[in-house]
Amino acid sequence: MKDRDLIEDIAALEALYGEPGEASLIKVAHRVTPLYAKWIMRSRFCIVSTVGREGTDGSPRGDDEPVVQLFDDTTVLLPDWRGNNRLDTLRNIVSDGRISLLFMVPGSDNVVRLNGTAKLSVAPDLLDRFDRSGKTPRSVIVVRVAEIYSQCARALMRADLWAVSDESVDLPTVGALLQEQKSSFDGKAYDHAWAPRAKDTMW
Repeated sequence: MKDRDLIEDIAALEALYGEPGEASLIKVAHRVTPLYAKWIMRSRFCIVSTVGREGTDGSPRGDDEPVVQLFDDTTVLLPDWRGNNRLDTLRNIVSDGRISLLFMVPGSDNVVRLNGTAKLSVAPDLLDRFDRSGKTPRSVIVVRVAEIYSQCARALMRADLWAVSDESVDLPTVGALLQEQKSSFDGKAYDHAWAPRAKDTMW
């Protein structure tokens, strides 16, 4: 790759791609409209992107019910259920606050993106909104909506993401990936213990 092949200014970028279509310009809302609300309340999975002093982060978030709750038409609530305690996403939110969420629904090639700013709350009334038989998240990500819009469906169509065939055969296990980083780590024991441990620590 040569420097002369790099695009390093906005004018060159726009010249390369041309004008955006009307649909891509009119789709943006600055609050959660009734139809966007219906869409994201069907989503049990989203990808959260944040940025902070230590860099960028992308994190999958999922639930067995809607992955977020609507507080009002400009605020969504995302519970922080149990994870690995690296806190990459949460550190970024505390230090910067900029956030994007990509909501996905199995079977739909469309994705809805929500951009905004986030704060981390431990307010009891917010935690209690997500009560699961006495278990609540450690914190709740409170997202103030700046804009919400649908993404082009071509990416999921190209990937045929919702194909029913299982393409996970022969993928490296997480234990194998960990052992690759530290040879003394017992990857097989980790993989063997993971499923029952996850089942007992989901919430």
